[in-house]
Amino acid sequence: MAREPSVGELVKQASEQLSDLVKTEMRTAQAEMMQKGKRAGKGGGLLGAAAAVGYVGLIGVWATVAAALAIVLDVWLAVLIATALFLVLAGVLAALGRAQLKRATPPKPERAIDGVRSDVHEIKERVHR
Repeated sequence: MAREPSVGELVKQASEQLSDLVKTEMRTAQAEMMQKGKRAGKGGGLLGAAAAVGYVGLIGVWATVAAALAIVLDVWLAVLIATALFLVLAGVLAALGRAQLKRATPPKPERAIDGVRSDVHEIKERVHR
């Protein structure tokens, strides 16, 4: 007949299992954050390239607007109006971008957090049995 483990042995086993569980969840969180970091890096690089190309395009649009206005106005006034229009547009875009950044949540390892919550819930249920 097998003997029942002592309370000390049970506590030791629970402690080891909890330690293994925490280590596993930390590895999961680390892997998830690395994956998100790689994606964010690629996305940031592509957005930077898009911004550079877009900037060159906006210079062309600005020149076109200024040239069109210069048909009916003095050149200096046409350039001033075109510049003012683009500065207003830049201000609106900056305000919209700032609002979006305020609403952004900090990156976090969501799957790992869900896993820890599930583990804690399971442990609580088993303790209460």
